[in-house]
Amino acid sequence: MKVLCTICARAGSKGVANKNLRIINGLPLIAYSLQQAIETNLFTEIAVSSDSAEIRNTALEYGATFVVNRPAEMASDTAPKLPAIKHCLETTERKFGEFEVVVDLDATAPLRNASDIIGAFELLRSTNADNVITGTPAHRSPYFNLVETDTNGVVHLSKAPKETVVRRQDSPECFDMNASIYVWKRTALINNQSLFSPTTRLFVMPRERSLDIDSQADFEMVEWMMSKGTKK
Repeated sequence: MKVLCTICARAGSKGVANKNLRIINGLPLIAYSLQQAIETNLFTEIAVSSDSAEIRNTALEYGATFVVNRPAEMASDTAPKLPAIKHCLETTERKFGEFEVVVDLDATAPLRNASDIIGAFELLRSTNADNVITGTPAHRSPYFNLVETDTNGVVHLSKAPKETVVRRQDSPECFDMNASIYVWKRTALINNQSLFSPTTRLFVMPRERSLDIDSQADFEMVEWMMSKGTKK
């Protein structure tokens, strides 16, 4: 089976300047995703898509087998990620031929490990899913302590439970998407415009491996966790 790993890492970032190249615990941030991809032994090719030549060169240094020049219109603060992944796939296939499965790793999730990637991949293979996303148990529940306000300013639960819930632990299980790993059958990625399909499955990861670096505080937290040996 030909399996492609994609890592999309643009140059711009409002929360942490040039974060994909920033050194964390001795390595550029993007190096962690590349090391994890290599450790799985799953991938026929590992492709990094970026609008930055410096990121592309660093990716090759740390194990990427192919790099893609990400178009500027796919690298803005408002650009969705899905078109960039598809562009990376299509560009890589022009050189290496068609893949059967695509696994995208978020460059800003360095606390995941190889077993998480393998687990998400195996969930796709063992079910009828078109794609798999990852998440972690939610801190807040829409059935218990996550609220919204209506047009009159009146507050109510985001999702009304069928029966009264007096403890969060008794509410239906909910998850926070952690944006760490996405796995697709190639045809599903190419043909769908949404992350969700009737067969989408969830691979659950622990909270300590689900932190996504989106701010300076996130960066400092991950760096502290790594220094304490929390990354396992």
